[in-house]
Amino acid sequence: MTLAYDYNDDYDHEVPGHGPALVLLHSGVCDRRMWDPQWQALVDAGYRVVRPDFRGFGDTPLPDRRHNDAEDVLALLDTLGIEQATLIASSYGGEVAVEIAARRPDRVAAMALLCSGLPGHQPTDELRAFGEREDELLEAGDVDGAVELNVDTWLGPEADEAVREAVRAMQRHAFEVQLAAPEGAGRNKVEVDLAAVKAPCLALSGGRDLPDFRQIAARLPDLFVDTRHVELPWAGHLPSLERPVEVTAVLIDFLRETLPAAGWRMPTG
Repeated sequence: MTLAYDYNDDYDHEVPGHGPALVLLHSGVCDRRMWDPQWQALVDAGYRVVRPDFRGFGDTPLPDRRHNDAEDVLALLDTLGIEQATLIASSYGGEVAVEIAARRPDRVAAMALLCSGLPGHQPTDELRAFGEREDELLEAGDVDGAVELNVDTWLGPEADEAVREAVRAMQRHAFEVQLAAPEGAGRNKVEVDLAAVKAPCLALSGGRDLPDFRQIAARLPDLFVDTRHVELPWAGHLPSLERPVEVTAVLIDFLRETLPAAGWRMPTG
């Protein structure tokens, strides 16, 4: 069963399933629909899956004040009565997940980070050039150009046209929501102590991704106490969309190692 709930009347999410809680945090190119290929398999594996939209994405508008996405996720968990959850997060969602794990390590059972951002990361010239080009296109009113820039930058060669069209639609909608943001809207960034992260972590990177995200994933085993890095040589920046069946299997294997659902037993021998 899917529970629809609007946090503070405007924070949309879905909560299907039963069992240990998982929170799926989307990238800054997409919205909660990016997890369409994964969420049912995770429910079937015995988990309760929370799938929110960040503010300014999907069905969640931006408020007329500044906000913090990590605090929003924690408040959502409080509302749902979830004391601890595993965070599965992509790109910008990974940055939010790390902030949550650093600020409230007691609330995070484990993390699976897919081509994750990192609080405090200083962008390379390549990533900075992408951001500058995106800003130029949006300031010129060329939303179509900005959408295509994102699709071309973030999807690897394994993405078929249906996936490219899905990302195109999610990114376009995000631009429309964000360009219509009320005065006063924006994100509050918080400095965090990465040494405070204690949760077991799987860090996936894409061999065809921008250098920033490959470098971040490679650094995480040195930054966090219990982290394994796996690079997917075929992947761009959104592997869960590019090869969804393969990535879903990797995620479920990690979950069964770190947070087995009731009724499932680790094979022996």
